[in-house]
Amino acid sequence: MRRLSAAASLFLLSAGCLTREISSDERLDRETANLAVKDTPEASDLEKVSCQNTDEDLLKARNVNRPETDRLMDYITLFSSLRKRTQTFEEAMLRNPDLQYREGAGAIVAAKDTCIQQTEDVKVEFETYMRELVDVPTVQEIKGGNAVTIARLDFDTLRQAIETLAPDDKEQLLNRVANAEKKVSPAAKAPEEEAGSTGGTKRRGGK
Repeated sequence: MRRLSAAASLFLLSAGCLTREISSDERLDRETANLAVKDTPEASDLEKVSCQNTDEDLLKARNVNRPETDRLMDYITLFSSLRKRTQTFEEAMLRNPDLQYREGAGAIVAAKDTCIQQTEDVKVEFETYMRELVDVPTVQEIKGGNAVTIARLDFDTLRQAIETLAPDDKEQLLNRVANAEKKVSPAAKAPEEEAGSTGGTKRRGGK
């Protein structure tokens, strides 16, 4: 009888420990869920996010009279900003789907769709320009009757653009930039960095 009582006591003790362990896990799950909801932006926060104010930045990036490096940097900045805004919408709605169905949610959903479309449009334009620069990353200047190969733009900025877009052929593009960099004449600068080079100098594209 004593053995039976001892066994029963051991069973009850083990069951009690198991019950406490499950309760602890459940509490952790609830706390994690509450934290996720708490960290999710409120509808009022999302209403402040917009991707419609990009016209001025796009015009700057498209301006062919500006240095190539500056234009590419503007594309990098604009695309990164749009992508971040789009991710804000997507992550918030993923973590709190009710945001899409509450009263007045139509404006938030429309703003998210605008961000997605704007991000994609800028990405296409940005990538087209980046690939154009990779195709022709250098130019040749005729100085004193000799052709001198110089960088068309800052190569580090071009590499940053490739990393930002992260296309499937990223490594091949980076290798092409590295190979082009080796062909640049020693101490040569990109056209926009070379002061007073507009007079009496001829340039032609090079690869």
